[in-house]
Amino acid sequence: MTRTPRASVPFYKMQGCGNDFVFIDNRELKLPVALMEDWARKICRRSFSVGADGLVFLEEAPDIPGVDYRWHFYNADGSRAEMCGNASRCAALLAFRTGFAGAEHVLGTDAGPVRARVDVAAGMVKVELTPPKELSLNNVLRFGDETHEIHFVNTGVPHAVWLDADVAALDVRALGASLRYHERFAPAGTNANFVTVIDQHNILLRTYERGVEDETYACGTGAAAGAVITHALGLTGPQVTVRSSGGELLGISLEDGSVFLEGKALLVYTGEMQPESLGISLD
Repeated sequence: MTRTPRASVPFYKMQGCGNDFVFIDNRELKLPVALMEDWARKICRRSFSVGADGLVFLEEAPDIPGVDYRWHFYNADGSRAEMCGNASRCAALLAFRTGFAGAEHVLGTDAGPVRARVDVAAGMVKVELTPPKELSLNNVLRFGDETHEIHFVNTGVPHAVWLDADVAALDVRALGASLRYHERFAPAGTNANFVTVIDQHNILLRTYERGVEDETYACGTGAAAGAVITHALGLTGPQVTVRSSGGELLGISLEDGSVFLEGKALLVYTGEMQPESLGISLD
C-alpha cells in the first residue's frame, strides 16, 4: 500500500501518578503492528526523543465483542505488555476526551477487557483490572548468599512482591533487577515490587518495571499486586491506599474477586513528532 508522506505525527503525552506515556490515535495513522516495537524504542528514549515509560496506540476494535476500543501497549524497550494499570487510566481519559468512548466504557487489552469510569470533575479515573491469578505466597528464593521470602501474583502482568520494614532504604535498582531476572520467573521475567505495610489501610510501594528496566515513579498493576498480596497475608483490609515512590496516591479496592484501581490521570500536553528526525518509518 502506498502511504501519503506526512511531515509530522500528532501525539498525546499523559501521566498517571508519575508513570508517563505517549499516546497515538491510530484510527487515521493506521500504523502496522509490525512497526510499533521500533517506534516504542525510539520514541520512548529520554533526552533524544519524546521520552516515556511506554507507547500506546489506540484504535477501533470491531472484531472484539464487548469493547469500545482497543490498545497496543509497548514498554520503553519495545517489548509488548499485556496490561498496564496507570496507562489504562490514561487511555480511558484520552478515549473520553477524543470521542473514542463515553465516560464509562470498556478497553480491550492483551490481558482482557478492562472496564473504566472517568470522573472529569474530580480528575480521577477508576478501572476494573482483570482478575488476579497465579497467587503464590511465601516462596523462599536465593539471591547470592542470602534468601528472602517472595510472594507472587499476576494482576494483568506478573508481579513479585518483596515485603520490607523500610522500602525507602532499599537499593531498588539492584534488588529489582535480581528479582526481575530470577530463574524462578524465567523466561518471561517479572515486575519487582517492594512494599512496606504502614497499617491495615496504607502501604508504601516501590516498583522496578520489566520493560522499563528501572524503578518507575508508580505502577498501577504493581499497586494492585501489593494490595492483593498484603490482604492475602492478613496484613491489610480490602480497601488500601498505596503511596508510590513519586509521592502519588492510588486507591485499590478488592471486591468479590475483582480488583479496582483509582487515581489521577492527566493529559500533560499534545504535540507533533517528526518521524524522520526520530529514525522511524511509516511503512
